[in-house]
Amino acid sequence: MMKVVLKLEYLDDKVKQKVMKKVSGVEGVDSVSIETKDKKLTVTGNVDPVELVTKLKKLCHTEILSVGPAKEAEKKKEEPKKEEAKKPDEKKKEAAATKAYSELAHYHYQYQRPYPHYPTPVPARYQHHYSVEEDPNSCVIC
Repeated sequence: MMKVVLKLEYLDDKVKQKVMKKVSGVEGVDSVSIETKDKKLTVTGNVDPVELVTKLKKLCHTEILSVGPAKEAEKKKEEPKKEEAKKPDEKKKEAAATKAYSELAHYHYQYQRPYPHYPTPVPARYQHHYSVEEDPNSCVIC
């Protein structure tokens, strides 16, 4: 279980809803919460933070604030003195996530509304003009 905290920069609630929908669809997500005041997104579960950032960069500017193990209240109440050292695998995952994020950090995506599609005029060479004779069903052989 990992806890990933992301900072988002969005302008309206529509983008916030899209962010929540996109994050909840990622495999391994247990819980998602968003703080509207600070614009922070907290995701708990077995997820890759770089994958989250790459999916959310298309909607709004996203930064990783922290990545770490999820705190479980029950274990801390039972054993408050025992401190767990980070496992080497978690350190490697965190280092890899930070490195991969730093490579992607220079990309900035801004949400843009879709371009309106207007009907395009048909070029003159594709337009057909038919002449109407007195008997339009008659056959003329030259």
